Amino acid sequence: MGFLIMACALAGIAVSPSSALSNVQIIVLALAVLLSSSITGAFNQLYERDIDAVMLRTQHRPFVTGQFLPSNAWKLWLFFLSLIAIMIAYLAANMEAALFLFAGSFTYAVIYTVWLKRKTWMNIVIGGFAGSFAVLVGSAATGSTFAPAPLILAVILFLWTPPHFWALAIICKEDYSKASIPMLPLVASELVTVQAIFWHTLILVLLSFSLIFYGMNWVYLLFAVTGGGYFVYTSYQLAVKKTPHWARKTFYASIIHLGLLLIGTMIDAIIFVNV
Repeated sequence: MGFLIMACALAGIAVSPSSALSNVQIIVLALAVLLSSSITGAFNQLYERDIDAVMLRTQHRPFVTGQFLPSNAWKLWLFFLSLIAIMIAYLAANMEAALFLFAGSFTYAVIYTVWLKRKTWMNIVIGGFAGSFAVLVGSAATGSTFAPAPLILAVILFLWTPPHFWALAIICKEDYSKASIPMLPLVASELVTVQAIFWHTLILVLLSFSLIFYGMNWVYLLFAVTGGGYFVYTSYQLAVKKTPHWARKTFYASIIHLGLLLIGTMIDAIIFVNV
């Protein structure tokens, strides 16, 4: 997860209309985002060790197996390291980027993990803001927070998160049931779930194409069409056939799509900044 969130921040820089950041600043900012995301992931595993223990997918995590022993010292160290990551973002970029980094960490660690995950099917919907804030860390660092392109990419990340995790929840439905986590496939009908996945996917993919009107070029569009087309195809097949097989394909297609989309923004920016 850490590297994916870091890539979101780099993509936020790539789609921004201008940037005076040096290569060193970009690298340091990326490492700050990676550190912050890794810390929130560690806190998630510390806090959720009880439900991780009953889920096959997560029962080998270190706080479950006893490799790491839970203690207040862990919480203090994670909090301290989070402050360091935010300070690094401030020094490498500006206060606005640091605040967005804090907002992303707080959203995932507290709002999603502590407040919402065990209580409502909206958990992953609201939790999707964590990825959006990562994009805004990058755009804020360039001074282009509210430019159209990074805002659109932030919305794309927000829309991407639910179908990605709902497809996973179909695959791991029994696990989530044992852990009493109210993911959408557990609280809604099969039809509602697969339709929600498909429409989220279609909207976010179509929205991703609009970046071609805000500074991105044909290289980006090639990546967006390739990954987006496959994601829409698998989610449509899931909506029609409603099988775990297509849920798994949709889950992996979501990862492929986001990976291509983020890589596409960066390659496009590198090529056309020198044209």
